[in-house]
Amino acid sequence: MRLQKYLAEAGVASRRACEELIGAGRVFVNGEAARIGQSVEPGRDEVTLDGKKVGAAEPSVTVALYKPRGVVSTSDDPQGRKTVQAYVRDIPARLYNVGRLDINSEGLLLMTNDGELAYRMTHPKFAVEKTYYAVCDGRLSASEIACLVNGVRLEDGQTAPARVEHVRPTKAGDTSFLITIHEGRNRQVRRMLEAVGHRTLLLKRERFGPIRLGDLKPGESRRLTDAETAALRRELGL
Repeated sequence: MRLQKYLAEAGVASRRACEELIGAGRVFVNGEAARIGQSVEPGRDEVTLDGKKVGAAEPSVTVALYKPRGVVSTSDDPQGRKTVQAYVRDIPARLYNVGRLDINSEGLLLMTNDGELAYRMTHPKFAVEKTYYAVCDGRLSASEIACLVNGVRLEDGQTAPARVEHVRPTKAGDTSFLITIHEGRNRQVRRMLEAVGHRTLLLKRERFGPIRLGDLKPGESRRLTDAETAALRRELGL
C-alpha cells in the first residue's frame, strides 16, 4: 500500500495533505525518513508521524455540517476565530473538512476521516457538482446570467460553464438564484459575480454531489446515511 494512502486511511489527513507531511520530513517508516510513493505493509511496517505511531485505519466516518457564517473552515485558527471543529467534537473520530467555505459563506460542508474520499471529492478530475443559493445586489440581466453560464474570465483563468436556475427578484430589489459549479477555486462564486458587476450578499451551499443540506440548521451536523455514502462513493468511482 502506498504510504500516503495508508496515512489517509488512518485518518491523519487527506491524501494530498499526507504527501505534504511526508515531503516535510515528518513521517518515518521503520525509523527511516519516508519518501512520497513509498510502499508499506500494514501490520508489519512501523509508521510514525512527529514521533508518534500511526495505527490501523479508523472506521470511515463522514458528516454533513451546516457551517454558520463567521466560522472558519480549518482545524485551528491563529487568530482565535471559531472553527468548524467546534461542531464535531462529540464525534469519536478525527474529522477534516473537505474543501472550504469562506468565513462569510454558510451551508453544507462535508467532514470525514476517509482520506481517499476526501482526496477524490476535492480533485478536479472528479468534477463534483456543488450547488449554492445566492443573493446578489441589484438585478442580474440576461446577458450577465449568460456570462455566468458560459464562463467568465477571472485572474486565474476562465471558469467552466455553470448552471443558473430559479432567478428571482427579492423584495429589496436584489436577485436570488441557484448556481451550480464543479470547480473548487477560492471564493469562486463571489468572484464570478464580481466579474459581472455584482456583490454577493448571501451565499449558502445547498448540495455537494449527491449530498444535500436538507433540514440542517446552522451549527448542526449529522452522519451520512448508508445510502448517501454509497451514492457519494459511486459518484467518485469507489
